Amino acid sequence: KGITPKNPTEAERAVWVQVNEVLMEALAILDDLQSYNGAGEEIRQAIQNPSEDQVQERAWAAVVPLVGKLKKFYEFSLRLEGSLHGLLKALTSARCSPTQHLEQEQALARQFAEILHFTLRFDELKMTNPAIQNDFSYYRRTLNRMRINNVAAEEENEVNNELANRMSLFYANATPMLKTLSDATTKFVSDNTDLPIENTTDCLCTMASVCKVMLETPEYRSRFASEDTVSFCLRVMVGVIILYDYVHPAGAFVKSSKIEMKGCIKVLKDQPQSSVEGLLNALRYTTKHLNDETTSKQIKNMLQVN
Repeated sequence: KGITPKNPTEAERAVWVQVNEVLMEALAILDDLQSYNGAGEEIRQAIQNPSEDQVQERAWAAVVPLVGKLKKFYEFSLRLEGSLHGLLKALTSARCSPTQHLEQEQALARQFAEILHFTLRFDELKMTNPAIQNDFSYYRRTLNRMRINNVAAEEENEVNNELANRMSLFYANATPMLKTLSDATTKFVSDNTDLPIENTTDCLCTMASVCKVMLETPEYRSRFASEDTVSFCLRVMVGVIILYDYVHPAGAFVKSSKIEMKGCIKVLKDQPQSSVEGLLNALRYTTKHLNDETTSKQIKNMLQVN
């Protein structure tokens, strides 16, 4: 979906192949998450009938495979982090300007966009699915009870306690994948002290501006293959704004920001509300600097919940 895919040049190929594998898996992860129905009914029955072993066993049998899925999603977030590192390294090297990078390495820029698109889509689905946290906390409670009663859980090796703690922190976050990417981008900048921070922030703001222009210019917009392309560009634009807000010391919302925030918010608000509410909420609740005093009243008002 989205902007026409580019074949990687020789220089891009090594990173591209590695990231492509992760992106292929990302599609399967989204399908899995979309069809994740949870074990709500079985858990409810188990809580209401604490002394009926059969009901307890049924709930446990329903929850264990679901936790296997949650473990897979969490482990995928770690692989995504690795891919992002590889892409940022390629797209921000001091070899040339951010714009030249995005022009010369279109296949990698496209993959970066795909990662952002996946991230926001994953978090939208996760946010609207309360079963995830309910299933996981039931799993942990039951496992602890088994431990106390010395009942061997064959699935014990499925998710050990340390992994369960890390998964709990991951899923407790309203937007876990976005948090993973923000942390990874921040870490990339602090690990690469020889690289001016502008190399990263300029790359992000150039991408935001490309998306904004494509969305607000009728001539470009009319060339979009489908509505999917529109939502792809919107998600990418919001994703890079949020990363920029984490990485840039002053954030994305100050007057001196290189991202034209008012224009970006206007583009979002010009779309049908139901299709962008999740993205507006991402700007409202997952950015770092929106509520700073340096953010203009006008921007705060534009993002007010009506």
